Amino acid sequence: MAHTAMSGNGTTAGDDPLQTAVWRLRSRACWADAAALLEPRTADAALQRAALLVERCLYTEQGWQEAEDALRTAEALAHTDEERGAAACERGYLAYAATLLGVRDRADEARAALGRTAALIPPGAAGRALLDFRRGLVAQNLADAPQAARAAFRRAHAGATAHGDLLLLSFTWRHLAGLALREGELAEARHGFAESLRIREELGYLVGTAPALVSLADAEVEPEASRLREEARRLFQLLGGVPTWLARQLAPPAAGAATA
Repeated sequence: MAHTAMSGNGTTAGDDPLQTAVWRLRSRACWADAAALLEPRTADAALQRAALLVERCLYTEQGWQEAEDALRTAEALAHTDEERGAAACERGYLAYAATLLGVRDRADEARAALGRTAALIPPGAAGRALLDFRRGLVAQNLADAPQAARAAFRRAHAGATAHGDLLLLSFTWRHLAGLALREGELAEARHGFAESLRIREELGYLVGTAPALVSLADAEVEPEASRLREEARRLFQLLGGVPTWLARQLAPPAAGAATA
């Protein structure tokens, strides 16, 4: 279960029509519309719906109560260890987002929830890669522990590769590249950012394409850097200013760490 960073549902020909519709709406920043297509009658549907609404919080800085309500429903319907672990992973991600965006300090809650996830989802399981990625986010952005973040991102990258999770790979490529850029490894950073952008463009993940463009611009020289930022700015405006935090990076001088 990795709906907040999964490429397998709705992104390829022959997928379930419902999942295809959900993916198209999600990729265009229409999380509420995508969530409305899912009836939270089963654990899997409730988890996917909650994941969509949690992701909306990170990208729009809005909808916190709706995400909390959806999470409680998912937690109530979860019966297996995998389902409980997936729900705990979303709980940790929501707490991470609230802390990162300055809504409320929930860092301890994020760590505790991700710790519960680790106890419920065994190494090698599909959901483990997403857990590792989110643990890397906490280490990078809340604990300022780049070495721990790199180790977690590498585990997530290997897991995403093993399970063919292309969208999660776009995230791990981007965050590993961000750490490389921080250490002055420009060639490694450019490669990782370019891979992330390529995957997102191929999947049609529009809401994640502008951040990928900005990240690649940070590792490029002029005039390519300005061209990439201008392309990101057009896409950002097309999507109505989402993700909201990207506005700070698009305003000159462009700066800021990767967020999603």
